[in-house]
Amino acid sequence: MKDSFQDTLLRQSSSEDMEQNKSYSKSSEISSDKALDKQVGGNHYKDMPIQVVEFCQKNKLNACESNIVKYACRHTKKGGLKDVNKIIHYAELLKELEYSNETPDKRTD
Repeated sequence: MKDSFQDTLLRQSSSEDMEQNKSYSKSSEISSDKALDKQVGGNHYKDMPIQVVEFCQKNKLNACESNIVKYACRHTKKGGLKDVNKIIHYAELLKELEYSNETPDKRTD
């Protein structure tokens, strides 16, 4: 079974951030900070005008579409070619899962 977008984001937490999270007291765990103001596992999304997860939610993107957007937005700051290959993989999955019953496009452009 494929991981959800949220599962993928959660797995990407660095061990340093996990150690930092362990040191929070109970009172700071019940913080009034917005989740969109935080990032666990780096800062490759923090400088973006809109958070990837917010964009994907507001546009009702499915898991494949969301992952394509996520990796496209971060490839220059984090994963490089590996993230580009993930974009291709998720596009192939999207094509297979959403368009497998359609006949191939006959256009040449």
